[in-house]
Amino acid sequence: MTILMDASEVHRRLAAGVRTILLDVRWVLGRTDGRSRYLEGHLPGAVFVDLPSELADHAQPALGRHPLPSVDSFQVAARRWGINDGDTVVAYDDSGSMAAARAWWMLRNAGVENVYLLDGGLAAWRAEGHPTEAGEVTPDVGNVTLGGGNMPTITEEEAAHWHEQGVLLDARAGERYRGEIEPIDPRAGHIPGAVSAPTTGNVTAEGTFLPAEELRRRFAELGVDASANVAVYCGSGVTASHQVAALELAGYSAALFPGSFSQWSNNADNPVAVGSEPFEAEREAKDGDTPIARRPSGTSAVAGSSVGS
Repeated sequence: MTILMDASEVHRRLAAGVRTILLDVRWVLGRTDGRSRYLEGHLPGAVFVDLPSELADHAQPALGRHPLPSVDSFQVAARRWGINDGDTVVAYDDSGSMAAARAWWMLRNAGVENVYLLDGGLAAWRAEGHPTEAGEVTPDVGNVTLGGGNMPTITEEEAAHWHEQGVLLDARAGERYRGEIEPIDPRAGHIPGAVSAPTTGNVTAEGTFLPAEELRRRFAELGVDASANVAVYCGSGVTASHQVAALELAGYSAALFPGSFSQWSNNADNPVAVGSEPFEAEREAKDGDTPIARRPSGTSAVAGSSVGS
């Protein structure tokens, strides 16, 4: 299934009057100015989507920082955006689709078939000289009916053992994977057995996705092939959606761990690995410390850098 739409195609659709629902999903971890930037300028007719309140439920330690909302609450939001059954939806942001991919994944999961990411986002639109408009867009309320369960997911328990049956990719920044920093979650490090695969490795300097062949090479280096069972997590399930999209472009299906590391690290019974390898432990656990995973012989991983949610 094609998941990208370029700026030229979006412009052609708008110019021809073809019904297209545009979702502006500007959000970056640690920033709260998405709406104000949207109001300053956005694609014509685009509706602002507030990721923390419309693409997530309230944070809960047992479920993570951005738990998936209920089907009912998500349907209310999607109807507010003006989506009708059968509509074509295009989501974008100004951060390489890292936030927009959350809307893409959730709508796909809810059963919306014609949902795309604007490849390159707002920057690609502006680079082609297309116009933007300022102010709020309030569309007529839509009638879309949403469901769930159309995209694969894994649980916290399954994440603990995923490396035994497949490849578990960590989409966060390499330094967060290695446990060098942790700006928001209670413990630093990664789920034991996970391989570092920062989302920034999926895109060009301009924020467009790499060609499918390059993505396949990238994921092959991380242990992904046609026979692999692949699952993905990040900090809270946001940028992991971007990884799922990149894997689909490369020809692979991947499951999402919605609670991601924010859920994992809040459970004191869960071990946390540190360092550049899937099971590496760089420090000894002391009495009372949360368990730290040990490294089996012969394991390795690729580390990099990315923001990650």
